[in-house]
Amino acid sequence: MDIVYEDEAVIVINKPPGMATMPSPQHFTGTLANGLIAYYRSCGRNDSTVHVVTRLDANTSGLVLIAKDRYTHSLFSEAQKAAKINRKYMAVVEGVPQTKGTIDAPIARKAGSIIEREVNDSGRRAVTHYKKLQELAGHSLVEVELETGRTHQIRVHFSNEGYPLAGDDLYGGTLQLMGRQALHCFDLNFRHPLTKRAIHLQVELPEDMKLLLQGIELKKNV
Repeated sequence: MDIVYEDEAVIVINKPPGMATMPSPQHFTGTLANGLIAYYRSCGRNDSTVHVVTRLDANTSGLVLIAKDRYTHSLFSEAQKAAKINRKYMAVVEGVPQTKGTIDAPIARKAGSIIEREVNDSGRRAVTHYKKLQELAGHSLVEVELETGRTHQIRVHFSNEGYPLAGDDLYGGTLQLMGRQALHCFDLNFRHPLTKRAIHLQVELPEDMKLLLQGIELKKNV
């Protein structure tokens, strides 16, 4: 595991794409939680529970915040409710959105699906802020910040606006250039629940997204 930050109460992992955060019927082994338990045991801890604070989809890469005990997790939960844990993402979308904007559209579970979400007036309010960083050949690199944290929020919002994420075939993106949604949590900002120290962490784009951007740029210059 790529450990970005660790102390007695908190650990932050840079999760690779293709790794589920928690076990499920689709991902029983090989998850971030499985790896953490093995890591804890190698350090002499016998923890059998992983307290994830900020979960990512299996095919979304980037920073995941985890508490090492139930009490710290409860403090983080309160911080989340108060919007005091901030994350930023990099995404490659199909098309060229405006320079910056805010998408404010409610999200609900799509009828007949246990996985897919959609913009629907019956759903919960969801707010996504973004700014365009780079225009590419038929694509754009955008920086995204969430005001709310709904399931698949970034993917659903951009798809609904007509700019699905590259590689996100569940929400209208093509797999031609990317085999998974081009989404990476690169920035995490929070106050430590015990020491009260401000912690700000950043990581680079993963290799597959770097190669995607290089490939699109080459296509643009041909």
